[in-house]
Amino acid sequence: MRYPEFLPDNGRIGLIAPSFGCTRAEDLAQLDSAVSRLESMGCSVVEGPNCRLTVGIGKSNTPEKCAEEINDFFINKDVDAIISCGGGELMCEDLPFVDFEEIARARAKWYSGYSDNTNLTFLLPTLCDTAAIYGPGIKPFGMRPWHACVEDTWGLLKGEKLEFKNYDGWENRTQSEEVPEGVTPDYLAPYNINMPYEQTIVGGDRVSFAGRLIGGCTDCLVNLCGTRFDKVAEFVEKYREDGIIWFLESCDLNPMGVRRALWQMEQAGWFKYVKGFLIGRPLHYFDDFGGFTCRDAAVGILEKYGVPVVLDIDLGHLSPRLPIVSGAVAEVEASGNELRLRTILK
Repeated sequence: MRYPEFLPDNGRIGLIAPSFGCTRAEDLAQLDSAVSRLESMGCSVVEGPNCRLTVGIGKSNTPEKCAEEINDFFINKDVDAIISCGGGELMCEDLPFVDFEEIARARAKWYSGYSDNTNLTFLLPTLCDTAAIYGPGIKPFGMRPWHACVEDTWGLLKGEKLEFKNYDGWENRTQSEEVPEGVTPDYLAPYNINMPYEQTIVGGDRVSFAGRLIGGCTDCLVNLCGTRFDKVAEFVEKYREDGIIWFLESCDLNPMGVRRALWQMEQAGWFKYVKGFLIGRPLHYFDDFGGFTCRDAAVGILEKYGVPVVLDIDLGHLSPRLPIVSGAVAEVEASGNELRLRTILK
């Protein structure tokens, strides 16, 4: 596994928009604030041409132009790390135009993003043997003050922090959603932490396990499953001695959608050599289908493997989220409502 060099003092950070660009008032405010903050810390920020566009179908630009930006920043641009401008819906359409072979030969660079960015944070390890960060895009770097998860991501990018623990709580509704009608929200407000952290452990009251991390947003993963970009069989075989820890979360999928997706991944042989599962809070956290929840869907498919399953961790679309190094080895400990994840770059 290739690990990029950590961000040096006065490093160069590239911003790209392989899915949504920043065009709404709140997105632009957060982007501008993030750029200002990073520059005040001594970094230089290089924006890609698509960062402030919305001319594509459900994305910043055409798939060809989005892939051109990806290729340029990973292969040509003199930047030390790359951060995504946002999630989205159709990043998969970029993939036929992304030069993964050349990216695998180029200098490795950290890439951070989540949700639709699974299309890179998952494929960089499985196609290019290059680790990536499943974590915040650029907009949370614009909040004032930074939440601990942003501090953690920054510490990871700088190489100053490789061990993480869960946060105290999460937000069910953002502060912007709770502002009265007609009042302009504070787009730079911190997370609205209004729910306690409550994880569920399947496999014992206290579990510890280790393995190589891989995963992302289940919506995107199941879309890749079975395509020419699906090299999971080769990846898990290569790292079978480490074993695999799957980290998974979901966005648009309802409980039945989660169960179908996990069934398909299972039937494709993706869970071979699994050592444990880390399951994030689903965006459809409170949804049920006749009393059947997304958590029930996950447990119903995954418990047969007889490995630890830790549910509702700080991962996914309900902030905050832990930065997870996709492709790295990790040691995981979970007990009660405490989760610790130690990243090992080997």
